[in-house]
Amino acid sequence: MKNISPLNRILVFIAAALMISAYFTPLWQISLWAPQYPEGLNMKIWIDRLSGDVEIINGVNHYIGMKHIGVEMFPEFTYLIYVFGVIIAFGFLAVLLAKRWAAYSFFAMIAILGVGVLVDMYLWGYDYGHNLDPTAAIKVPGMAYQPPLLGYKELLNFLAYSGPDTGGWILGVSGLLMAIVVLTEFRKK
Repeated sequence: MKNISPLNRILVFIAAALMISAYFTPLWQISLWAPQYPEGLNMKIWIDRLSGDVEIINGVNHYIGMKHIGVEMFPEFTYLIYVFGVIIAFGFLAVLLAKRWAAYSFFAMIAILGVGVLVDMYLWGYDYGHNLDPTAAIKVPGMAYQPPLLGYKELLNFLAYSGPDTGGWILGVSGLLMAIVVLTEFRKK
Protein backbone atom coordinates (compact mmCIF):
# COMPACT_ATOMS: atom_id res chain seq x y z
CA MET A 1 0.00 0.00 0.00
CA LYS A 2 1.71 3.08 -1.30
CA ASN A 3 1.73 6.41 0.49
CA ILE A 4 0.67 9.55 -1.32
CA SER A 5 3.21 12.32 -1.80
CA PRO A 6 3.51 15.08 0.82
CA LEU A 7 2.16 17.65 -1.67
CA ASN A 8 -0.87 15.49 -2.43
CA ARG A 9 -1.42 15.00 1.28
CA ILE A 10 -1.64 18.80 1.62
CA LEU A 11 -4.09 18.92 -1.32
CA VAL A 12 -6.29 16.28 0.34
CA PHE A 13 -6.28 18.35 3.53
CA ILE A 14 -7.25 21.51 1.62
CA ALA A 15 -10.02 19.63 -0.26
CA ALA A 16 -11.50 18.32 3.00
CA ALA A 17 -11.21 21.71 4.71
CA LEU A 18 -12.88 23.49 1.78
CA MET A 19 -15.87 21.16 2.06
CA ILE A 20 -16.63 22.63 5.49
CA SER A 21 -17.84 25.75 3.62
CA ALA A 22 -21.00 23.79 2.71
CA TYR A 23 -22.29 24.50 6.21
CA PHE A 24 -21.88 28.26 5.88
CA THR A 25 -22.53 29.20 2.25
CA PRO A 26 -25.38 28.58 -0.22
CA LEU A 27 -24.65 25.64 -2.51
CA TRP A 28 -27.01 26.34 -5.40
CA GLN A 29 -29.09 29.18 -6.77
CA ILE A 30 -32.10 29.49 -9.01
CA SER A 31 -32.85 32.93 -10.43
CA LEU A 32 -35.76 34.24 -12.48
CA TRP A 33 -36.07 37.45 -14.53
CA ALA A 34 -39.17 38.80 -16.26
CA PRO A 35 -40.45 42.23 -17.35
CA GLN A 36 -42.36 42.52 -14.07
CA TYR A 37 -39.23 41.46 -12.12
CA PRO A 38 -36.33 43.17 -13.92
CA GLU A 39 -34.20 43.02 -10.75
CA GLY A 40 -34.77 39.26 -10.69
CA LEU A 41 -35.97 36.79 -8.11
CA ASN A 42 -33.41 34.59 -6.45
CA MET A 43 -33.69 31.39 -4.43
CA LYS A 44 -30.63 30.04 -2.64
CA ILE A 45 -30.34 26.39 -1.67
CA TRP A 46 -28.21 25.66 1.37
CA ILE A 47 -27.24 22.32 2.88
CA ASP A 48 -30.30 22.44 5.16
CA ARG A 49 -32.58 25.31 4.11
CA LEU A 50 -33.79 27.73 1.45
CA SER A 51 -33.41 31.50 1.40
CA GLY A 52 -34.10 34.42 -0.88
CA ASP A 53 -37.32 35.31 -2.68
CA VAL A 54 -38.93 31.90 -2.10
CA GLU A 55 -42.38 33.25 -1.15
CA ILE A 56 -42.53 35.61 -4.15
CA ILE A 57 -41.51 32.74 -6.44
CA ASN A 58 -44.24 30.60 -4.85
CA GLY A 59 -46.78 33.35 -5.55
CA VAL A 60 -45.79 33.57 -9.21
CA ASN A 61 -45.63 29.78 -9.68
CA HIS A 62 -49.06 29.32 -8.10
CA TYR A 63 -50.71 30.77 -11.22
CA ILE A 64 -49.30 28.04 -13.46
CA GLY A 65 -50.03 25.24 -10.97
CA MET A 66 -46.59 24.54 -9.54
CA LYS A 67 -46.27 23.12 -6.05
CA HIS A 68 -45.43 25.34 -3.10
CA ILE A 69 -41.65 25.38 -2.56
CA GLY A 70 -40.76 24.75 1.06
CA VAL A 71 -38.19 23.00 3.19
CA GLU A 72 -40.65 20.14 3.67
CA MET A 73 -40.33 19.13 0.01
CA PHE A 74 -36.61 18.45 0.46
CA PRO A 75 -36.04 15.46 2.76
CA GLU A 76 -32.38 15.80 1.78
CA PHE A 77 -32.10 18.74 4.18
CA THR A 78 -32.48 16.35 7.11
CA TYR A 79 -29.51 14.13 6.21
CA LEU A 80 -27.15 16.09 3.92
CA ILE A 81 -25.42 17.70 6.90
CA TYR A 82 -24.47 14.20 8.07
CA VAL A 83 -23.44 12.97 4.62
CA PHE A 84 -21.12 15.97 4.26
CA GLY A 85 -19.81 15.40 7.79
CA VAL A 86 -18.90 11.78 7.05
CA ILE A 87 -17.18 12.70 3.77
CA ILE A 88 -15.24 15.56 5.39
CA ALA A 89 -14.19 13.31 8.30
CA PHE A 90 -13.04 10.65 5.84
CA GLY A 91 -11.04 13.32 3.98
CA PHE A 92 -9.18 14.21 7.17
CA LEU A 93 -8.69 10.50 7.90
CA ALA A 94 -7.21 10.13 4.40
CA VAL A 95 -4.73 12.89 5.29
CA LEU A 96 -3.69 11.02 8.46
CA LEU A 97 -3.44 7.65 6.69
CA ALA A 98 -1.67 9.14 3.64
CA LYS A 99 -2.51 6.03 1.61
CA ARG A 100 -3.51 6.00 -2.05
CA TRP A 101 -6.61 3.90 -1.41
CA ALA A 102 -7.84 6.48 1.12
CA ALA A 103 -7.27 9.38 -1.29
CA TYR A 104 -9.00 7.46 -4.08
CA SER A 105 -11.90 6.64 -1.77
CA PHE A 106 -12.25 10.28 -0.70
CA PHE A 107 -12.33 11.35 -4.36
CA ALA A 108 -14.95 8.67 -5.11
CA MET A 109 -17.11 9.93 -2.24
CA ILE A 110 -16.95 13.51 -3.55
CA ALA A 111 -17.74 12.34 -7.10
CA ILE A 112 -20.67 10.18 -6.00
CA LEU A 113 -22.02 13.04 -3.87
CA GLY A 114 -21.76 15.45 -6.82
CA VAL A 115 -23.46 13.11 -9.29
CA GLY A 116 -26.09 12.14 -6.73
CA VAL A 117 -26.96 15.76 -5.98
CA LEU A 118 -27.27 16.60 -9.70
CA VAL A 119 -29.49 13.56 -10.36
CA ASP A 120 -31.62 14.43 -7.33
CA MET A 121 -31.97 18.04 -8.48
CA TYR A 122 -32.93 16.95 -12.00
CA LEU A 123 -35.60 14.59 -10.66
CA TRP A 124 -36.94 17.29 -8.31
CA GLY A 125 -37.03 19.83 -11.17
CA TYR A 126 -38.77 17.37 -13.47
CA ASP A 127 -41.46 16.61 -10.91
CA TYR A 128 -41.82 20.28 -9.98
CA GLY A 129 -42.14 21.42 -13.59
CA HIS A 130 -44.33 18.63 -14.96
CA ASN A 131 -46.77 17.72 -12.19
CA LEU A 132 -48.94 20.82 -12.31
CA ASP A 133 -52.27 21.52 -10.67
CA PRO A 134 -54.91 20.94 -13.40
CA THR A 135 -57.06 23.70 -11.88
CA ALA A 136 -54.33 26.36 -12.25
CA ALA A 137 -55.35 29.80 -13.54
CA ILE A 138 -52.86 29.77 -16.43
CA LYS A 139 -52.55 26.71 -18.64
CA VAL A 140 -50.44 26.43 -21.77
CA PRO A 141 -51.12 23.08 -23.49
CA GLY A 142 -48.00 20.99 -23.80
CA MET A 143 -45.90 23.42 -21.75
CA ALA A 144 -43.69 22.09 -18.96
CA TYR A 145 -41.99 24.41 -16.51
CA GLN A 146 -39.00 22.34 -15.51
CA PRO A 147 -36.25 24.70 -14.35
CA PRO A 148 -32.86 24.16 -15.98
CA LEU A 149 -30.44 21.90 -14.15
CA LEU A 150 -27.51 24.07 -15.22
CA GLY A 151 -27.62 27.28 -17.21
CA TYR A 152 -30.47 29.32 -18.65
CA LYS A 153 -33.91 28.45 -19.99
CA GLU A 154 -36.92 30.47 -21.09
CA LEU A 155 -40.17 29.61 -19.32
CA LEU A 156 -43.06 31.71 -20.71
CA ASN A 157 -41.98 35.33 -20.12
CA PHE A 158 -39.36 34.34 -17.54
CA LEU A 159 -35.69 33.68 -18.06
CA ALA A 160 -34.62 31.06 -15.51
CA TYR A 161 -31.06 30.33 -14.39
CA SER A 162 -29.83 27.48 -12.24
CA GLY A 163 -26.26 26.92 -11.14
CA PRO A 164 -23.76 26.65 -8.34
CA ASP A 165 -23.62 29.38 -5.71
CA THR A 166 -20.57 30.20 -3.58
CA GLY A 167 -20.56 26.90 -1.71
CA GLY A 168 -21.12 24.91 -4.88
CA TRP A 169 -18.09 26.51 -6.54
CA ILE A 170 -15.97 25.84 -3.45
CA LEU A 171 -17.08 22.18 -3.48
CA GLY A 172 -16.14 22.08 -7.16
CA VAL A 173 -12.63 23.22 -6.22
CA SER A 174 -12.48 20.39 -3.65
CA GLY A 175 -13.40 17.91 -6.35
CA LEU A 176 -10.84 19.41 -8.75
CA LEU A 177 -8.08 19.20 -6.13
CA MET A 178 -8.92 15.57 -5.52
CA ALA A 179 -8.95 14.85 -9.26
CA ILE A 180 -5.40 16.28 -9.39
CA VAL A 181 -4.38 14.07 -6.47
CA VAL A 182 -5.86 10.96 -8.08
CA LEU A 183 -4.30 11.68 -11.49
CA THR A 184 -0.82 12.41 -10.12
CA GLU A 185 -0.89 9.37 -7.84
CA PHE A 186 -2.18 7.15 -10.62
CA ARG A 187 0.61 8.36 -12.93
CA LYS A 188 3.18 7.37 -10.29
CA LYS A 189 2.04 3.73 -10.50
